[in-house]
Amino acid sequence: MAVARKVVITCAVTGAIHTPTMSPHLPVTSDEIAAAAIGAAQAGAAIVHLHARNPRTGQPDQRPEAFAAFLPRIKQACDVVINLTSGGAPWMRIEERIRPSMTYKPEVASLNMGSMNFGLFPMLERFKEFSHPWEREALENSRDLIFRNTFKDIEYALEACAENGTRFEFECYDVGHLYNLAHFLQRGLVKPPLFVQTVFGILGGIGPHPEDVMHMKRTADRLFGDQYRWSVLGAGRNQLPIAALAAGMGGNIRVGLEDSLWIAPGTLARSNADQVARARMIVEGLGLEVATPADAREMLSLKGGDNVDF
Repeated sequence: MAVARKVVITCAVTGAIHTPTMSPHLPVTSDEIAAAAIGAAQAGAAIVHLHARNPRTGQPDQRPEAFAAFLPRIKQACDVVINLTSGGAPWMRIEERIRPSMTYKPEVASLNMGSMNFGLFPMLERFKEFSHPWEREALENSRDLIFRNTFKDIEYALEACAENGTRFEFECYDVGHLYNLAHFLQRGLVKPPLFVQTVFGILGGIGPHPEDVMHMKRTADRLFGDQYRWSVLGAGRNQLPIAALAAGMGGNIRVGLEDSLWIAPGTLARSNADQVARARMIVEGLGLEVATPADAREMLSLKGGDNVDF
């Protein structure tokens, strides 16, 4: 009997892009982030991608102490693979962004593979009033924001976690980022299997057209062959259509309120678990199998949840 291909679902539960005013369902406090991650795991996510926030204002908080409030609770409640952000917020420097991964030595950490414009200001067309001054300021300032990820920055992050056994989710927002990753592979600074997360629909990166998705996949195939595992995320309304396309093309998928606040046109997602459940429907509707955390650990050659510092 043929064995169904297994698809890893990652859930990014809060991020640093969306602000609290945009949705009452966006996790902000440590209790909310822990509950969102556990709920996503119960719904079928093998990996949860985590940011921290100030519990009063919802502003991104990259202090290791902010992560300490929820990491042990998630680990104790479920076997999900925990992926810590080193993206932080686009206005932070890499030295600040990588500190949680240096401190807690997670199984996976994200790593952005190139500098880019990172335009969030179009959201001001939808959202007019905000509860906290920082929200409008962060969106408006993205008109003149470069999300810095230089070769030196990337090397710094790789070296900072070199002894931790942490593997990276390489976030590639455009074709050039794939070539940057190929450069580090050629130098031996990263090791296969590479977990390549291709990102579609952020203003400043590649677009969300199906041709863009196929172009990124063809390029990654040519550069990495069988040395990588492919995953996709679509920003905003592109989330589920791109997930469906990529799952059918042999990819893994990422959903979550970091990437989209919506579950359907004009309808806010009430939880991260709701989005994972939709992703699971897509995977199983294609005759594929949702990967467990144990499957993800095997597919990505991870060190295991017992070998982290939280």
